[in-house]
Amino acid sequence: MNELHALLARFTALSAEAGARVVEVRSRSYGVASKSDGSPLTEADLAADAVIAAGLPRAAPGIPVVSEEDALHVALRAGAPFILVDPLDGTREFLGPSGEFTVNIALIEDGVPACGVVYAPALGMAWRGIRGKGAQAARLAVGDDPSRAEWRTIQARPRPAADWTAVASRSHMDAETTAFLAGLPIGEHRSIGSSIKFCLLAQGEADVYPRFGPTMEWDTAAGQAVLEAAGGRVETPAGAPFRYGKTEQGFLNGAFIAWGA
Repeated sequence: MNELHALLARFTALSAEAGARVVEVRSRSYGVASKSDGSPLTEADLAADAVIAAGLPRAAPGIPVVSEEDALHVALRAGAPFILVDPLDGTREFLGPSGEFTVNIALIEDGVPACGVVYAPALGMAWRGIRGKGAQAARLAVGDDPSRAEWRTIQARPRPAADWTAVASRSHMDAETTAFLAGLPIGEHRSIGSSIKFCLLAQGEADVYPRFGPTMEWDTAAGQAVLEAAGGRVETPAGAPFRYGKTEQGFLNGAFIAWGA
């Protein structure tokens, strides 16, 4: 377990460095291209990915890395640990005014997130957690040293009898999500970008986050690591565990529901 604590500290440092590059790019003119699926690709995606790709071989030697920007070139051994990286989760939020974009890094062991970090540089917030050992949050401005940050323990809250708070994607609300939420005692609905939604559940500010549209494993792994370390859970709509390493599907996720405690 000490190894996981040390690894998570290295993940946190790399996410902070990558986040600083993202904010630097966002502060000036930059190019935007389109991927084959039509989603935007910016200079910031590539700059953050380069920082993490350079640092992970030293931070986690010998562990394969699957990044959003290089997923097709990685071969994984069945059942072996690997790292999932989304160097810029919420590119649409990056392009807009909200600042609700994150850098995500997670370690996967036996098909589940063992530890992970989510850093929102424009918001100056970071969240991290280790499965079975708890989760933390800290204010972390760009340029701050994560090892000197005041990390506080966070915990998902038990769902109240009524007036639940739901979080959902700012960019991907759909009829299925709306119908699912209509069957719950929702009192407040917050639309938020990127993996910050998992973190709001983890720190006890929300109760449920449904997602029926497609996501990729690197979109969700770090957020799930934080949430489950804080006492929440992520599962399929049928209640089955939400697992990783779906190489035969190109790391494509199915629908999921994230719950608080």
